[in-house]
Amino acid sequence: MTTKTYAEVWDLDVFFKGGSSSPELREHLNALTVKLDSFEQTLSTFDVPKNESDADKIASIIEETKQVAENLSQAGAVVGCYLAQDTTDKQANLLQGEIGSLGARFSSSMLVVQQQLSRTEDSVWAALMKDKRLKEFSFVLNEWRDEAKELLSEKEEDMITALGVDGYHGWSQLYDLLVGDVKVRVTVDGEEKEFSVGQASNLSSHSDGSVRKESFEALEQAWTDKEEFFAKTLNHMAGFRLAVYKKRGWDSVLKEPLDMNRMKQETLDAMWGAISAHKAPFVKYLKRKSELVGADAMHWYDLDAPVTESTQKVSYQEGAEFILKQFGKFGPELEKFSRKAFEDEWIEAEDRPNKRPGGFCTGMPLSEQSRIFMTYSGTMSNVATLAHELGHAFHSYALRPVHWMNRQYAMGVAETASTFAEMIVADAAVKEATTADEKLALLEDKIQRSVAFFMNIHARFLFETRFYEERKKGIVSASRLNTLMEEAQREAFGDGLGDVHPHFWASKLHFYISRVPFYNFPYTFGYLFSLSIYAKAIEEGSSFEEKYISLLRDTAIMSVEDLAMKHLGEDITQHAFWEKGIALCVKDVEEFLTLTSSKG
Repeated sequence: MTTKTYAEVWDLDVFFKGGSSSPELREHLNALTVKLDSFEQTLSTFDVPKNESDADKIASIIEETKQVAENLSQAGAVVGCYLAQDTTDKQANLLQGEIGSLGARFSSSMLVVQQQLSRTEDSVWAALMKDKRLKEFSFVLNEWRDEAKELLSEKEEDMITALGVDGYHGWSQLYDLLVGDVKVRVTVDGEEKEFSVGQASNLSSHSDGSVRKESFEALEQAWTDKEEFFAKTLNHMAGFRLAVYKKRGWDSVLKEPLDMNRMKQETLDAMWGAISAHKAPFVKYLKRKSELVGADAMHWYDLDAPVTESTQKVSYQEGAEFILKQFGKFGPELEKFSRKAFEDEWIEAEDRPNKRPGGFCTGMPLSEQSRIFMTYSGTMSNVATLAHELGHAFHSYALRPVHWMNRQYAMGVAETASTFAEMIVADAAVKEATTADEKLALLEDKIQRSVAFFMNIHARFLFETRFYEERKKGIVSASRLNTLMEEAQREAFGDGLGDVHPHFWASKLHFYISRVPFYNFPYTFGYLFSLSIYAKAIEEGSSFEEKYISLLRDTAIMSVEDLAMKHLGEDITQHAFWEKGIALCVKDVEEFLTLTSSKG
């Protein structure tokens, strides 16, 4: 059988022909506005449920909610793709603003639903939840009801949502424009070239140490030149968020992200506590790596440096075929789905100017498709990233038979599916290595992810927690942000770093995503949670895929604590659960230290 050549550019015309100027997209948005008008009209007569007979009305509203939400998500996802593939697309930027306004109206409408449900008498509510039309949605409906009880009045929350369009979310969009405008010049192979942020970031794994350092310093200078813009943006976003929390009477800045992730504080504390207690092996790894790359200490710009000269380049085609081969060993559904994603051009991987930095997976619910964005430069790390994003897409695929209401899973469990897929590929790459140098390079790539989740993400969490505490007292200056970031990095990396990255707060998109506060700890949760699932998958073989899909289908209808207990039989509020996953990562470090004992 001849292997199909996979395109490195995604197909968005299948949704709306003509890009951001598409007449089809315009028609879709016009129709969406009509749907939203109708929804708002329906809710204008929706009153507090009085008895069991109101179940019919609630069921009808759920279906109307689904229609508006799916149409809004489809438009938002496609426009997000237009902006990611070309940060200079001005029309897409205008559309993003329009969709943001529609989203704000929808949020206000949903608030009306939640407020009315929260006012329902407990006895009436209990009866409604037994109705066959509502029973399957009971977890989400109860969640909505509980959330509404902790909010301000309908009018106050409506005002917050409306003001957030040009305030809160507007600042987030400004950050995207600022980053899209950043260009740096770096000398590569004797020639000075201009790079976007995304392209320059990919140079962090360049084999030439001088290129790594030069690109890091060029980016650091770019962040320094615009630090006041970024500091202003970050401060205003945090200020908006804190003002809302204060009005609602919420003391902890972690309340919203924990609620969003359906997670208890005890679970988060247990996870970070276990990680903090087991950092010594990873500090040893950093010291050994600095010796291998010929540095006096492990500097930030060398964190992604290759440890062997034979680090191979992997073409996009080779990377795709490797992923499909390994996914096929896990289970037929994951392999079949991923092959379709490659063949049907769901992936944007081309290395070209004006692309947004980073990678993501977004879903088009009306089309039951996903789109994956990244910049592929030929490293095994890129292959792992691609597998990671395919894991996200598979999660959405697994949920296709489930009603929209029960598909809204949180970020922590979303990162579980993606990290699980990444683990399959990373592990296989190490096992199939044909030379000692290749094995070392692949093992090190795997350890880098542990360092990212246990140290880099921890630094982000520490920084953001402390920044918010200081922001409560007033504006935090750019120089203070640099200090907070440096302190967080040195603590999180266990003093295993030489030169750090003080402007990381300016460079990382995640700090500027308005719709998701604390876009950090769920990654680490997903990584360690997926390790437990992966261990079961290895134990049970391909027969585990069915159980895995069953777990994914439960991710939006229970807390993470209940999910772990039901599918893994584990109590994740205890250190012991997290230490099992950390121990697996420590084994990788020990093997790395053994393999490199004669080097350095």
